[in-house]
Amino acid sequence: QVQLVESGGGLVQAGGSLRLSCVASGRTSRTYTMGWFRQAPGKERELVAGISWLGSSRTYADSVKGRFTISRDNAKNTAYLQMKGLKPEDTAVYYCAAGKGQRSDLIFSGLSADYWGQGTQVTVSS
Repeated sequence: QVQLVESGGGLVQAGGSLRLSCVASGRTSRTYTMGWFRQAPGKERELVAGISWLGSSRTYADSVKGRFTISRDNAKNTAYLQMKGLKPEDTAVYYCAAGKGQRSDLIFSGLSADYWGQGTQVTVSS
């Protein structure tokens, strides 16, 4: 089992920045793909960004390309989501997710994940 704990959410004005962090614990000796999903009220959950174990492969939702950057530090068992140029439509609960393997199809397809964090709220005011 892997436990994921997010932090860094909050309230920010449009155009502002936030950095989300996700710390993994438990069976972190395995290789895991990491991802960030979000879900806004009344909308389906969507993949925001995913990153492979070594960071060589990354994917982003079209709506965040050029504004968000996903990264990871395996020595710290931590994944990050740097968000810049935030828009009100970015308001959602953001979930950290992990998928088994160096490049999880679950994560990169945006379908799901093997493990989930509890979520952190990001609110962007206009």
